[in-house]
Amino acid sequence: MVDIDYTLFIQLVLFLLLIWILNQVLYKPLLRIMDRRKEILDKAQEEVKTVQETIDRRVAEYEEKIRAAKMEAMGQKGDLAKEGTQAAKVITDKAKAEISGMMGEFQAKLEKELASARELLRNQSLRISSEIAEKVLGRSIQ
Repeated sequence: MVDIDYTLFIQLVLFLLLIWILNQVLYKPLLRIMDRRKEILDKAQEEVKTVQETIDRRVAEYEEKIRAAKMEAMGQKGDLAKEGTQAAKVITDKAKAEISGMMGEFQAKLEKELASARELLRNQSLRISSEIAEKVLGRSIQ
């Protein structure tokens, strides 16, 4: 059995002294190191969080710029289509005007040639009719 005598008190004092020494030499420095490590990890997590927020913000800005560029491109596409349509209309109108002018010139030339041909035919028909009449009558007609 265990005898309770003065050695028990000495062992108790030594045990408490060992706990106090271990606490001062081992446990408290270890706790300080763990606290510093926790602080470092907390700071690193905060940095990661701020970096992630910055990345998210920049991605959102980038996507907004891309969306705006797409909208601008669509607007420019529409503007270019309108300009193309207007240019085609101008060219078509110009061609129609040229055709109308050419038709007018052709009509005037045709009318002139028709008048000339009528005058020529009238003169020839008068001459031929007088020749026929002279041959039928056998004498000259004046």
